[in-house]
Amino acid sequence: MTGGGRESEGGEEEVRGARRIPGPRGAADDLDLASVPLPPLPSPGGNAPDEAVPEQSQPASASGDAPESDDGEPEADPGPGPAAEAWPEPAPWPEPEPADGHPHPAAPEPEPPGPAAEAWPEPRPGPEPADDTPEPPAPDPLVSSAPVVLPHQVLKALLGSWALSACSAEETAAVEDHLTGCAPCADEALRLRDAVGLLHTDGSLDLDPTLRTRVLDGCFGRRPARIPVPEWAAPYDAETARLDALLRDIGDSEWHAPVRLQWFEEERRVSRRTTVAGVIGHLMAVDGLLSAALGLDDPLDGGKAPLDPTERTETYWSATRRPPTRAVREPWRAQSHELIRTASFAGRNVAETSVSYGAFALPLQDAALDRAFECWVHGGDIADAVDYPYPAPSAAHLHRMIDLAARLLPAALAGRRSAGLAGPAKDLVAAGAPGRSLHLEIEGHGGGDWYIALDSPAAVGAPERAVAQVALDGVEFCRLVAGHISPVEAAAGQEGDREAIRDVLFAAASLSRL
Repeated sequence: MTGGGRESEGGEEEVRGARRIPGPRGAADDLDLASVPLPPLPSPGGNAPDEAVPEQSQPASASGDAPESDDGEPEADPGPGPAAEAWPEPAPWPEPEPADGHPHPAAPEPEPPGPAAEAWPEPRPGPEPADDTPEPPAPDPLVSSAPVVLPHQVLKALLGSWALSACSAEETAAVEDHLTGCAPCADEALRLRDAVGLLHTDGSLDLDPTLRTRVLDGCFGRRPARIPVPEWAAPYDAETARLDALLRDIGDSEWHAPVRLQWFEEERRVSRRTTVAGVIGHLMAVDGLLSAALGLDDPLDGGKAPLDPTERTETYWSATRRPPTRAVREPWRAQSHELIRTASFAGRNVAETSVSYGAFALPLQDAALDRAFECWVHGGDIADAVDYPYPAPSAAHLHRMIDLAARLLPAALAGRRSAGLAGPAKDLVAAGAPGRSLHLEIEGHGGGDWYIALDSPAAVGAPERAVAQVALDGVEFCRLVAGHISPVEAAAGQEGDREAIRDVLFAAASLSRL
């Protein structure tokens, strides 16, 4: 046998029985050879000569030279075999040596995946590896460092679009930069922004009912009227103006919309059906009573027309050859203007002029307040017929209307008592003396406190003689007086004498009429 060992069969067998290569160890750079234990030698006493065990004090030359023999001559390369495997050259990781005896080439560095990688078998399905290539950052939005320079006329034309927030970012910056140095354009921009606020559909486009009063107060504050409207005529002036504004907004067909007028007679509710134009004719016919008291022309020929409001209305409706149309608006409005103008020029003494209603009479100042009340109530009837918003009068005017109804209640109660519709008087007193009273408490809009004499219209209501109390909302009380709700339906807080409460509530409903 030719090899790296002696040509002795016994020695070869003993060498083959020696321990093999130790287990994996660290890299050569980190390995301290002096601290590595040598493999144990075979036990002595066998047939193996001393030369059978290779020299362990010096490993094989790393240069690849063959070791020398005992006589100084280099030994031949044993080639692959068991003896060659006993002491391999140290390597970072133990790898099996190739069969040809040549060392493995260095492992190539892994190349990044490329077109050649497609030749390899596809990997098992799994999550795709994240792409290490960083994505380019998103470009910043285009922001100009300075506003666009535009001519004055172009910027002025852009104000409408700017007010509607319809300009681009560059145009907006240019317009706003221009507004800081151009006062006319800044004023126009503010006006346009205010106008844009009116385009929102979430708000009501109807005018504030107090707008007219505030405008007039502002005008009169700057320049007082040479001949002002009397204070007692102000509610009538305001309510006729509000109703006229409603009439201007409705179409021709709505003048023929059906309207049902309601009121109370004795103990029952009655009604009459007419149209929007018919209601305006009714108001004009009854307003003729005030015109006659002031010496103006009565639309029904004052010498022959009746004085009762219901009869005057029936006379006007029957004299009309065809149903009234919107043409009735102009004469009614002209009549109301003439009444206010005449009362203003007549002076203070005209307020006490008596206005006859046939069965009763009122001073002109109370009659004008009564006509303001009727104008508001029937304006609400028309608004309900044409589906139009119509709020209550201002608090000051509503308070005066409630006060008029409270002052008329004692006479209405006495009239019902004489007709047998109310309980008898329980404590008659002299005229002007305090008598039994009902405390009428009006809450909310235009509210206040009134004390209604129960036994005699000439008595004076007094808190110390109150035997009952009724609490009502201001608008609810006016609806009761207008005959739109019954005394039973009135949501009233009641306390005290039940008979007195019932008599006063029914007396309030009896104030209503056509």
